[in-house]
Amino acid sequence: MHLILGNHDGRFGLALLITLFSPIAIATNGINLIGFGTESTLMGGADIAVARDTSALNTNPAGLTQIKGQAFDGFGSGLRTFDLSHQDSFGNDKHADNKYTFLGGGGYAASLDSVPCTAGIGLFSQGGAGGEFKNINTPFGNRDDMSSLFGMAKISPGIGCRINDAWSVGASLAITYASVTQKFFPNTSVGAVPFAGYSLKDASALKVGFKLGVQYRVNPSLTVAATYTEKTELPLTDGELNADYSAMGLGTVKYNNASLTGLALPREVALGAAFKPAETWLLSFKLNWINWADAVKSATLRATDPGNSSAPAVYQIVTPGDWKNQWVFASGLAYTLNERTTLYAGHNYGRNPIPAQNSTPLLAGILEHHVTLGIARQISPQWRLTGGLEYMLPVKVNYTSPLFGNAEVRNEALFLHLMLSRRW
Repeated sequence: MHLILGNHDGRFGLALLITLFSPIAIATNGINLIGFGTESTLMGGADIAVARDTSALNTNPAGLTQIKGQAFDGFGSGLRTFDLSHQDSFGNDKHADNKYTFLGGGGYAASLDSVPCTAGIGLFSQGGAGGEFKNINTPFGNRDDMSSLFGMAKISPGIGCRINDAWSVGASLAITYASVTQKFFPNTSVGAVPFAGYSLKDASALKVGFKLGVQYRVNPSLTVAATYTEKTELPLTDGELNADYSAMGLGTVKYNNASLTGLALPREVALGAAFKPAETWLLSFKLNWINWADAVKSATLRATDPGNSSAPAVYQIVTPGDWKNQWVFASGLAYTLNERTTLYAGHNYGRNPIPAQNSTPLLAGILEHHVTLGIARQISPQWRLTGGLEYMLPVKVNYTSPLFGNAEVRNEALFLHLMLSRRW
């Protein structure tokens, strides 16, 4: 016996899958952060023509050539959501129960003696925690939980080499680990629909991608740059799924082999420029094309090997994603106040790539505008401390859900970013 709850099986099969595109509560440009490390982020993600610290491993590895000697950067971020909320036709108007998310990472790089190159390795949080909504009204007349916690982290070894005084090129690997834990009304079972709520845990993926970059110094005041990032498939496998078959008299049935497939980090192409109109000013810009249409088409949740032979042999749900390609426009500035202090500001805009009909209360990818402010202080000849804020402006999407009726999802959040750097 197979349980296939897909588009052809009516509203409950489709609506059950609203959790499948629920990557991260901190998601910004789709499921991507706008930047990595503090200078990248505090300049609004306009980083590829600037890239001069170890975060270049994940922004533009050609920028590693600006590091002379050895460099270490350790960074951390804390997120406070103000209005990650879900409202629907069943009386729900609730903020997500998880209001705080914390991320961290760092990198080390060193210039090589024998060749004009700098090599390094970094650990980057590509994603974070998702939305948790506890004890909400369901369409079945009871109260239950729904949540999606999806995380991604990268280990990125890379190298940048100076071809001549004008040209630098670089490449880095992206060894990406992703994992997901989900709940969708796990204590709800309706036999007449049929509907079997579930909980999914421990599904994960480990895949390798790459990034290529180039920087060209037109003159001492102007640098232009480009990067290419390859698509990385993220099939999340080896999970465990528990389905509620109480309406069939089976109670909760454990499936020992669960997977979530159809998700990927997208292919990207970025162009950028950095200009110094005066010695104390640095302006930077980036135009980034993100190929979401190829990365998030549809997803399949599939579980086999049930612990009870009377349960359906396969628990499978297929849902469309149909994300749109995204253009991201980033601009930033750095102002050298004095030899020890630098001020930062930036703006990042990327139109929501998610079709309204596929919106979910667990998805934070609807964020569009980000404003950043920060400061860096040289605290000793070797140590530098950088900190700042990233404010994600309020946004909401109204949509009609096959499960929740007329619904609304809202998002607004604030990031605190800190980085401690050492050069020697």
